[in-house]
Amino acid sequence: MKYLVAYFSASGITADVAKKISKHFTNSDLYEIKPEIPYSDDDLDWRNKNSRSSIEMKNKSSRPKIIKDDININDYDKILIGFPIWWYTAPTIINSFLEAYDFTNKEIILWATSGGSGLGTSKEDLSKSTKGNIKLGHVINSDNSLKEFIKSIK
Repeated sequence: MKYLVAYFSASGITADVAKKISKHFTNSDLYEIKPEIPYSDDDLDWRNKNSRSSIEMKNKSSRPKIIKDDININDYDKILIGFPIWWYTAPTIINSFLEAYDFTNKEIILWATSGGSGLGTSKEDLSKSTKGNIKLGHVINSDNSLKEFIKSIK
């Protein structure tokens, strides 16, 4: 079984968790979903209705451009996609990633980092962007939740 641990991290928290997840699977690759234009602190200010992240999340059809690497999704049996929760769902850059590659018939397991909310409508919002089989994983905000997630995958 080969795993791809793909993640988008705006502040570094999700990246740290992705690295921990990847270490638990001997046959995994780590892949960062990178925006063409990196997010600044001002872009991430959720209190500002005119910040980049606020504008993107208001418009569900928003697709921030990503740096598309030469990655072969067919090399992987399971895709573990992680992201911070924004407005009770996945950031729209995850839709960009799902639409950039062919995930047909792939098992995609979502995981997220969050200070207090769950995965919300992530599955529903992301299912529209892929032919892959999306499953909800866990919000990972502690060592215990990380262990639970790893256990649920293996």
